[in-house]
Amino acid sequence: MSAAVLGVIAAVAFAFFSPGTPRLGGVVFGAVFLLGAALSVLRYRSWTYEVREDSLYLERGVVTRVKTVVPYVRIQHVDASRGPLERTFGLATTVVYTAGSRGADVSIPGLTPERAEDLQTRLKQLAIAAEGEDAV
Repeated sequence: MSAAVLGVIAAVAFAFFSPGTPRLGGVVFGAVFLLGAALSVLRYRSWTYEVREDSLYLERGVVTRVKTVVPYVRIQHVDASRGPLERTFGLATTVVYTAGSRGADVSIPGLTPERAEDLQTRLKQLAIAAEGEDAV
């Protein structure tokens, strides 16, 4: 969606404000759309997560690779959310809120609604079990 929006903006800008031909806007739209679509596919394929014995592991990023480890004892709560665009495509996101100050939540997008709810339930159970082990 963002690739299409940026493509339309670029095409309109080039069509009205460029000294070149109006077809240049169509060419720019095609180029921006293809570049955005390629980046979206790369971002989707670069996402991975793993529910480990003691933590949730996430790895993501196309240009900059980010590896995140969330110990279960740090999990505050877990949400499964579905925005309007996600509902349109039958997708959902699991959001894990952690104890911390900056960037204290991680999201796992692109899941089916059933998988997002299963992951939410599983992480909740693992967090409860980990807190019992770590309690004073």
